[in-house]
Amino acid sequence: MHQGSFSYPLPANEPVLNYAPGSKERENLKAALALLKGEKLDVPMYIGADEVRTSKKESLRPPHEHKFVLGQFSIGEKKHVQQAVDAAVGAKRSWEAMSWESRAGIFLKAADLIATKYRGQMNAATMLGQSKNAYQAEIDSACELIDFLRFNVHFLSEIYTQQPISGAGMHNRLEYRPLEGFVLAITPFNFTAIGGNLPTSAAMCGNVVVWKPAHTQIYSAQLFMRILKEAGLPDGVINLIYVDGPVVGEVCFNHREFAGVHFTGSTGVFNHMWETIGKNIPKYRSYPRIVGETGGKDFVMVHRSADPGVVATALLRGAFEFQGQKCSAASRAYIPSNIWKEVKKLLIEGVNSFKMGSVEDFSNFINAVIDERSFDKIKGYIDKAKRDSKASIVVGGTCDKKEGYFIQPTVIETKDPQYVTMCEEIFGPVLTVYVYPAGSFEKTLDLVDSTSPYALTGSIIATDRAAIETATKRLSNAAGNFYINDKPTGAVVGQQPFGGARASGTNDKAGSILNLYRWLSVRTVKETFNPPVDYRYPFMAEE
Repeated sequence: MHQGSFSYPLPANEPVLNYAPGSKERENLKAALALLKGEKLDVPMYIGADEVRTSKKESLRPPHEHKFVLGQFSIGEKKHVQQAVDAAVGAKRSWEAMSWESRAGIFLKAADLIATKYRGQMNAATMLGQSKNAYQAEIDSACELIDFLRFNVHFLSEIYTQQPISGAGMHNRLEYRPLEGFVLAITPFNFTAIGGNLPTSAAMCGNVVVWKPAHTQIYSAQLFMRILKEAGLPDGVINLIYVDGPVVGEVCFNHREFAGVHFTGSTGVFNHMWETIGKNIPKYRSYPRIVGETGGKDFVMVHRSADPGVVATALLRGAFEFQGQKCSAASRAYIPSNIWKEVKKLLIEGVNSFKMGSVEDFSNFINAVIDERSFDKIKGYIDKAKRDSKASIVVGGTCDKKEGYFIQPTVIETKDPQYVTMCEEIFGPVLTVYVYPAGSFEKTLDLVDSTSPYALTGSIIATDRAAIETATKRLSNAAGNFYINDKPTGAVVGQQPFGGARASGTNDKAGSILNLYRWLSVRTVKETFNPPVDYRYPFMAEE
């Protein structure tokens, strides 16, 4: 038997390419966009060793060009969920028995494939399928996904080295086992990296996975699945299916081998899943792990000492990059009266300078929202604000879905800190501002903390250090990711582990060692070298 202790040092974050005019990466990305638009994919589900296609198809269309068809995918049904579970359970024994260095090698190779051979295609697929501009795609489907794979290998290798002490005459050790059963990964449309991380973080720990992505993220998900297979992922370890959520839940949450769910999505769906799992506890072999990152109503709290230019830039980027479709996006801002006039001027200038359109024109800062349902929902909030005496449109508010689902970034000012767009998650390019009396900073902190049930991200912008310290302490439970003098978005793997509490999820911190513990079940083993042969202890002897 060959033995060795294998090192996986802390990696550096993947460098972000800039795609400037004349650069090689820009040329490669343009070519990848043309390549993908020139082929019409027939996307299968990946179940075990099979590529499964069905007679029921749905078209894949760019949100910014919804008349164009990129291809189609096969819609599955209940039997396909069952097949995916069976394939996962069937692959479990050999996968968990594979050496750690072999498992790690698969995911490290996948990271390298994305960093090199498939970088252009991964970014192009995200741009076309999810309407992200080149930079937003680069930091997501290239850099963040690569970082998740590499950092998680490092974090897991660190976990495996953590061992207990041993007393005299014995040896103690910990064995880090995968969970007993399969893990269900349910991933959202907005981040290709989340779509990749949720199934692979569990699989890396030796688990087998059923993966259900949002239909609006299938175009990039299927490419990542093909990359994993090219990297050597065995059949059945991750099974990619396109089935409606309730059907997936009906099969998985009633299955004896259900061991956990790794979820990113809405709070309502997560609450329903948790309730269903709780009712089904007697059916399971073990208590399932429930890990979820859900909604957000993320804030920017501004102090009277803040620089208006810093405030406006944080809001223009934090609220409107990727059309505000980030669970971390700034959607409510509290601005003191003494600087509102200048901040307002800069916001109007900024929004009016935005170019909006197709991702293929790299000069566009704003692209389309994900689909018609999202467009209609967001437009509904904007239309209500236009009619409501409690609100006024500062800038933006134009909506057009003739060619693509385009919503002009919109800033709403309200006199009511409990106005609907200050409280409800919109998930689009809408920022609501409440202007508070400049002398009411601490009172407004209480408002920030109590307005929303969510606690995902938030920031404080100030030059007064005492104000920063006060806000940091008073808002300690209002956000799982808290930013000082910055926008509340842009968490980087290994630098700002991501997740929130309250109605925003279980705060298990994707991008850190903490998340991986959830996909492991530890066994303690004690070996005694000289076991006793008499039950009596010394204290029992006669004097």
